[in-house]
Amino acid sequence: MVTLTKIYTKGGDKGETSLGDGRRVAKNDLRVAAYGTVDETNAIIGLARLHTSNLELEDTMLSRIQNDLFDLGADLCTPEDGRKAEGALRITESQVARLESEIDSLNEDIDPLTSFILPGGTAVSAHLHLGRTVSRRAERLIVELASVEEVNPLAVQYINRLSDHLFVLGRHLNEQGKADVLWRPGGER
Repeated sequence: MVTLTKIYTKGGDKGETSLGDGRRVAKNDLRVAAYGTVDETNAIIGLARLHTSNLELEDTMLSRIQNDLFDLGADLCTPEDGRKAEGALRITESQVARLESEIDSLNEDIDPLTSFILPGGTAVSAHLHLGRTVSRRAERLIVELASVEEVNPLAVQYINRLSDHLFVLGRHLNEQGKADVLWRPGGER
């Protein structure tokens, strides 16, 4: 566990931050952007959870995902080739597999798609769609990071599955897809 006694350190006042291995990098470093966008995804899921307090199964899923996203942030924050790489917290196959299992389970009772869907329907679904789009941005940043530095391949798999999970869960919480807002190509012409 982490113990924080002082929230501000002034260490970032000159535009730098520390990675998990202690190395200092610019706050606009690609690695920092990637795990910062993961954190943004986590915050959006927190907003979605404001609407799931009476939905035990769904809230439990989102709670686990929020914890996983901190694991993912820790994974990305600690470079694979850094001095603290050995023993660093990394995303695992079981975390990816759990998302896949939940996606399959949620998708069983959802009406098939007949069109693309617009973010909306219920408040929780709208928040999940927002989380999905931000997780896709995080995925693009992680993939870009992986093109120039070593990244845990399971981190890429996890964030990819997460956006699918949030999409399917959003549909599930839109009355099994019945309250989805469908795209009508050329809709209002």
